[in-house]
Amino acid sequence: MSKVVLVTGASSGIGKITAEFLAEKKFIVYGSSRNPKQEKVNNVNFIQLDLNDSNSIEKAVETIIEKEGKIDVLINNAGVGITGPVEETPIEAVKSHFQTNFFGVMELTQKVLPIMRKENKGQIINITSIAGFMGLPFRGYYSASKSALITLTEALRLELKNTNIAVTCLAPGDFATNIASGRYTVEAKPDSSYFSAYSRSLTLMNEHVDEAENPIAVAETIFEIIKHKKPKVHYKVGSSLQKFSVFLKGFLPDKVFENMLAKHYKL
Repeated sequence: MSKVVLVTGASSGIGKITAEFLAEKKFIVYGSSRNPKQEKVNNVNFIQLDLNDSNSIEKAVETIIEKEGKIDVLINNAGVGITGPVEETPIEAVKSHFQTNFFGVMELTQKVLPIMRKENKGQIINITSIAGFMGLPFRGYYSASKSALITLTEALRLELKNTNIAVTCLAPGDFATNIASGRYTVEAKPDSSYFSAYSRSLTLMNEHVDEAENPIAVAETIFEIIKHKKPKVHYKVGSSLQKFSVFLKGFLPDKVFENMLAKHYKL
């Protein structure tokens, strides 16, 4: 029987490409969106799911179970970006950000895990970010939300060690998607003490996305993870420099790595 896969945030970007790629590989794919426009697109079945709404999460899972009786693979891809100085980012925006990127993800995972446990098999792939391995300036809250997801994924793997449920992290770097258009961005105000540094960083962030690689590489890696009986804890997909930065973070003295980031962001 074909595996049933749920990909959150499948209306655009990495989620869309992943959902369509897996559908081509003959998986039964359900893609979620907060406001799906069609029930089926390119062999991907669309369902409504809002990670800020507990009822929506429960209903989405129930819909798949009613139709398929199981969920073999959960790909927690849905997420949002946020940029701004730590000091000047409204705390309500931060709470909303964490609800989507962390709390909603784990609530959905809690709903799916009993189903996988009943089937005595399953796989959860959490899409994090290379930014989650380090605190990036003016992306501090985004780094923090992804770091939280990375850490909790590691804990969940250990808790499920003696089951047939595999859990893993996939951390992409910058890819050519529309993430910049949907992120929460604190305005760079001329009277802010962060104005010059933040403005430069915003320009640099946008250039990274505009010049980034095709996100099909992420979909291909997810496919390889699904095929693997015992996937690794962490997978990283991105430019060689982005992946190498994670290695340097663990290898170099803290202040040396901090100075490298400061130089990169011209701080």
